[in-house]
Amino acid sequence: MCAPVIQRLLIISAGMVLAAALSAGLALLSRGVQARAPGKWETRIMTHAKHSLLVGGKDKRNPLPATSELIAEGQHDFSHYCYVCHGLDGQNTGVPFADAMSPPVPSLASREIQSYTDGQLHWIIQNGLWPSGMPAARGILTDEEIWSIVLYVRHLPPAGRLGEPAAYSSE
Repeated sequence: MCAPVIQRLLIISAGMVLAAALSAGLALLSRGVQARAPGKWETRIMTHAKHSLLVGGKDKRNPLPATSELIAEGQHDFSHYCYVCHGLDGQNTGVPFADAMSPPVPSLASREIQSYTDGQLHWIIQNGLWPSGMPAARGILTDEEIWSIVLYVRHLPPAGRLGEPAAYSSE
């Protein structure tokens, strides 16, 4: 092919991409953008992707033993950093927006969360989790604090036992 033909094809292709982007933008503007709860298949696909592709640390082991003292330290660390989204008990007790998020904030006692390895939980806390809204704690929490939070997540109290966070109470 000669240069003018290639140049013409590139211009036509760029125009088509621009037209498609404008059409999509107009469709979004006319219908609005609304967050909806993920469907069954979207949830399954993202759960598999997170466990298999997106989350590292699968083979890392927690260096801290699961003693009552270290679990209490994990609860203390959790109650300063994680409670805003997950509640004091890790099960969203008293968190008014937990179900309104897209995707919803998961209960840390759920089978989906408990099926992560300790290393994966550490990785998630340290690096955050896209596209869920889970922020990264790197540079905020120490490695030992993260591992102690992992211990606490493995030994959560029954839902509601710790009450709602003071940040959300009417008192």
